[in-house]
Amino acid sequence: MEANPGFQVSLDVKGRLCLVLGGDEEATDKVHRLLEAGAKVTVIHPSLNDALRKLTASAKVIHRGRLFRSTDIEGACLVINTLRSNLDFSKSLYELALKERFLLCSTDQPQYSTAMLPALVSSGHLRCAISTSGVAPALASRVRHDLEQLFGGEIAAFMDWLAALREQTLEAQPDAEQRRLTLRGAVEGFKLTGSVEYPKAWMEEQAKRSG
Repeated sequence: MEANPGFQVSLDVKGRLCLVLGGDEEATDKVHRLLEAGAKVTVIHPSLNDALRKLTASAKVIHRGRLFRSTDIEGACLVINTLRSNLDFSKSLYELALKERFLLCSTDQPQYSTAMLPALVSSGHLRCAISTSGVAPALASRVRHDLEQLFGGEIAAFMDWLAALREQTLEAQPDAEQRRLTLRGAVEGFKLTGSVEYPKAWMEEQAKRSG
């Protein structure tokens, strides 16, 4: 498969309709990410897992207990398709996205997507998106897991402190250059440290090539 690095952006979906097609754990993860971003979420699938049923019962999402219809996209800015098994459906949905000009992400099917969702590390206000250009999603998941362990919970409190400091500085300091210096000084001393360890199979392959 040809790699596609894409163009990384942060999409504002607050108050906007987004559709999630599917009812399993994958769909649940995408629904939670959309709700956290403030989207209005409709889930379309004949059946839902327990987590999605609870979200529906609490009126946090709307559920349409059937298969997707083309009319469902009316007013939607983004469709996330988590149904991997039906390639004909994914292809037809992709063609509809091109025609109707809505963003479409089909999980693990970049060839049938107009947008890609990177693996996401989230802690407080911090968001780190990890993409492998579609060629190694398993690695993106691994990097996400390790970064989550690296950041821990304290980064959220640190981000809150920085946000409050920025608000105070904007109010108290009229000079833009002084504000910049103050805020840059606030992150002096923050540093990420770590090391990268590669799988044995890849290291052995590299040794063969160099030998």
